[in-house]
Amino acid sequence: HAQLFHSRTKLKIGLVGGSFNPAHVGHIHMSLQACSKLGLDQVWWLVSPQNPLKSRTNMASLPHRLAKARDISAPYSFIHVIAPEASLPSNFTYETVKYIKKTMPLARMTWIMGADNLVQLQQWRRYKSFIYLLPIAVIDRPSYSYLAISAGRHLFKHRCTSAQLRRRLRESRVNLPSWCFIAGERHQASATAIRQSRAACHALTDDK
Repeated sequence: HAQLFHSRTKLKIGLVGGSFNPAHVGHIHMSLQACSKLGLDQVWWLVSPQNPLKSRTNMASLPHRLAKARDISAPYSFIHVIAPEASLPSNFTYETVKYIKKTMPLARMTWIMGADNLVQLQQWRRYKSFIYLLPIAVIDRPSYSYLAISAGRHLFKHRCTSAQLRRRLRESRVNLPSWCFIAGERHQASATAIRQSRAACHALTDDK
């Protein structure tokens, strides 16, 4: 997917970062919600070789996670699954987004994250600098709504509606740091739950 970079495109692009261990329908749900509410042209899944905040234990290989992510997202042509950090010196989100913005200076980008991830954003390296790189769209998750809204109040100067962010992306005039909270239908799927379910199934099989 090298053609995605070093482009003069003015596309509106949503970025979703994570381990995708594994990619699941919840990621599809987030991408569809953001694309619909913000009028995005594309959504990029940035599959991390190793999330600095997560253990390497039970982490599937990068090629395996990429293959699974591409398989589940195949019906959605607007989703691109890539792993830019595999060829970058750093796997910290701030550095990755800075690189993407530098190589695609005209693209109008938004970071897409679940409400659960916003709650722990302050654990990210250089999170204060990160929120000045691009606006953030937070997708509601079960049991995290109020925690995410509270975290957003402390982190950002500007909160806008999804309609306002959609218009500002179209007009290329987003004030930073800013965010929007996209409520509505919530999706229960989580990679942790999927891994735990698989482990339980394997344990039952081994016991037979």
